[in-house]
Amino acid sequence: MMVKRDFLIIAILLIGFSAIVFWHFPFDIESAPDKSFGKTAGKKEEAFSDVLSGGKDGFAQALKPRKVSFPEDHGPHNRYRVEWWYFTGNLHNSDGRRFGYQLTFFRFALSPDIPASKSAWRTNQLYMAHFTLTDVKAGHFYADERLSRAGNGLAGADSGRYHVWLYDWSARAEESADFPLHLQAKNEKIAVDLHLTKQKPMVLQGNQGLSQKSDEPGNASYYYSYTRLPTRGTVSIAGSNFSVSGNSWMDREWSTSSLSKQQEGWDWFALQFSDNSELMFYRLRCKDGRVDDNSAGSFILPDNVKVALNLQDVIIEVKDKWQSPHSKTIYPSRWRLSVPNLKLSVDIVPLINDQELNVSSRYWEGAVTIEGTRNGKIISGQGYVELTGY
Repeated sequence: MMVKRDFLIIAILLIGFSAIVFWHFPFDIESAPDKSFGKTAGKKEEAFSDVLSGGKDGFAQALKPRKVSFPEDHGPHNRYRVEWWYFTGNLHNSDGRRFGYQLTFFRFALSPDIPASKSAWRTNQLYMAHFTLTDVKAGHFYADERLSRAGNGLAGADSGRYHVWLYDWSARAEESADFPLHLQAKNEKIAVDLHLTKQKPMVLQGNQGLSQKSDEPGNASYYYSYTRLPTRGTVSIAGSNFSVSGNSWMDREWSTSSLSKQQEGWDWFALQFSDNSELMFYRLRCKDGRVDDNSAGSFILPDNVKVALNLQDVIIEVKDKWQSPHSKTIYPSRWRLSVPNLKLSVDIVPLINDQELNVSSRYWEGAVTIEGTRNGKIISGQGYVELTGY
């Protein structure tokens, strides 16, 4: 059916995709695309929770735990509506100059079934990618976005080994099915060429990989992470190349619906500590100001043992706020996160405040630094925070 529509319709669908794919994105349901192909001059906005709480008919749903199988699960799950391959990392060069990066690939299915066609262009799958770079010394944040259909090799993912791409942005296995991974992305101003190895094993988030996001059955995702990926390579800014090293984090999720109509956004923390432990926690915010009971996460001990965390385990205090000069949105900008049962208390501070992505939809995702204590001993670290629905 899609091949009977022209490229204008595809552009509109892609704009809708960019609105749907992140839980926090508003969806502009009555606007037409402007010449920027990816931005809209909207008349009416529908909450992202309304978008992701519907459209389940015919799609597979995340209803119960399932066995993860590789390399197949590194690849696409085309019968689910939404999926992403998510990389973030903190890097530095030999002089201590610090950088943060994000490279994320999203897939969105327009229908549950792949259309029968001999045309290489016909597809029901759309892809989007976000690429950001934080230059701490310069106090500058770069962000870029790409959109494409999956047809004719323009974008896609491989089920035989880890390989996802959109044009010349890619994450691919260098040797066998997965690690080491090679990440590449560039535009006219910035570029990354990074090699990631695996220091710690995969973590199945939630209940054996089933991450429940609201009370309704099916409002969940399949979710696994690699929480510590030693990283080396090159960062390029305006023609200057920097040899860098550091650590990355990878999240993989796929789902059909996640949020309820009462939820409006989330704060997601991915933290790597100096004692070789890690913490992931997402705090789901409701429209009435409550924090949803399905907020959850995990703490990964140095010996790789996972400690499940629920809302009652984690205390998050907002210590400061920042107003974006671009969107006038007010975001939290410093936090104190405590897990009393683990005797953990840390302050989390952005490397720079302005790490707001001004792409098809605005959200804040940025590199942070960590200082605090665990078991009475000083602990430090680094990580990434994502703020949606503000």
